[in-house]
Amino acid sequence: MKKLTVKQNKVACLIQEDIQIISSPFAEIGNACSLTTKEVLDTTKELLKKGFIRKFCAILRHQQAGYKNNALVVWSVPPDQVEKTGQMLSASRSVSHCYQRNPAFQGKYNIFTMLHSQDEKISLLIKDMATTIGIYDYLILESIQEYKKKSPEYF
Repeated sequence: MKKLTVKQNKVACLIQEDIQIISSPFAEIGNACSLTTKEVLDTTKELLKKGFIRKFCAILRHQQAGYKNNALVVWSVPPDQVEKTGQMLSASRSVSHCYQRNPAFQGKYNIFTMLHSQDEKISLLIKDMATTIGIYDYLILESIQEYKKKSPEYF
């Protein structure tokens, strides 16, 4: 198993946190760990290339962006329709996550989708999705209260 260098570990620790919205965020990260901006960027690219980190991206805080209604919808999809149904559901702009679960929840709900909506009509959106995919056996688990939203910390 490969180990991180001291420099790689310093950078990994800082880039896993929220990056400030400032004109030179990587210079700020560099200042925090006594590196130049170029060293921070090169080290980040190295971590990606070597597979220590899988991706480096922005995460939208959906509630702050106006998407106030959320629901986890679990679908009971016949095994021979899982691939096609998963592709159809994941193509929806309202779906942020779509995945198959094995074993299935309650023995039959095997496709999970996380939906986000800006209006109160999330149930109508779900009914439209059900009609599109031809699956009417589903459960809606609506978000009532968010207690924690933070990416895991690995370093």
